Amino acid sequence: MSLNLGKAQLLRCPLGTSLQDEGRVLGANYGIPRSGAMDLHAYHWANHLLQNSNDAVALEMVQPGLKIKFEEPCLVSLAGAVAVVSVNQSPISNPSIIAMGSDDILEIGKFHNGARLYLCIEGGFQVEKYLGSGSDFVSITTPSKRSTGDTLYYLSNQTKTVLQAKPKWTTDWFEPEVIRTYPGPDWELLSPTQQSQLLNQAFHISNLSNRMGIQLDELVVNELEDLPTNPVFPGTVQLTPSGKMIILMRDAGVTGGYPRILHLSEDGQSQLAQKKVGDPIRFQLMETITAG
Repeated sequence: MSLNLGKAQLLRCPLGTSLQDEGRVLGANYGIPRSGAMDLHAYHWANHLLQNSNDAVALEMVQPGLKIKFEEPCLVSLAGAVAVVSVNQSPISNPSIIAMGSDDILEIGKFHNGARLYLCIEGGFQVEKYLGSGSDFVSITTPSKRSTGDTLYYLSNQTKTVLQAKPKWTTDWFEPEVIRTYPGPDWELLSPTQQSQLLNQAFHISNLSNRMGIQLDELVVNELEDLPTNPVFPGTVQLTPSGKMIILMRDAGVTGGYPRILHLSEDGQSQLAQKKVGDPIRFQLMETITAG
């Protein structure tokens, strides 16, 4: 049975907008990043409200300005950054679940709090999957980013009804400065002074940050010798020879030669993804779990 697909037109699409899901579990042996939603907490929340599968494809936005027109009725959900949201120029106070009618236009305005916003649609956006994922990535998907004028497809034969009492999204969980981390594989190579600095100093998000990695402004003295190339993952905190710290994110490579001094928890990665340039963070070390 063929699917009945609706069309969504991107009438205005700000830079950095992409389609993301949980990411690729295949391809690391070829050097292909995992990709996927930077803030999995918000992404999963919005999909859950729509009763979607955990890996339904969603739009990830990093700045305001999106304007999208839906040709067929559907349900959408927004989570992540708190933003000004309107449908047909009428403000929406609680965008947890929105019923869109034929030819309705959804607009995303200013971000009040947070750095990334997710637009999920019932059934997920329908795209061809590569290596098990619909996440956009250069040289893997076509296109590798979303632009004004693009058409997205979704299932238009859904019959779900909107909840009368809609849950309200909160940002309390990503607002604190403290981010939980585990000791990285090379943590013990650091001196006690370096370890103390990492755990007692505030660091600030650099403007040299993207989906590959988030850099921190402050330096940590690095006197470690060069290390062989080792596997790295989203959440790995690397210390460069210059003392700059880079926290690898979803589009990072799969190997690296810098010391891996910390590793953010999954919740910590989502929390970091909502921090803006200049925001302070502090690392809180969690004990590693060992087999008894």
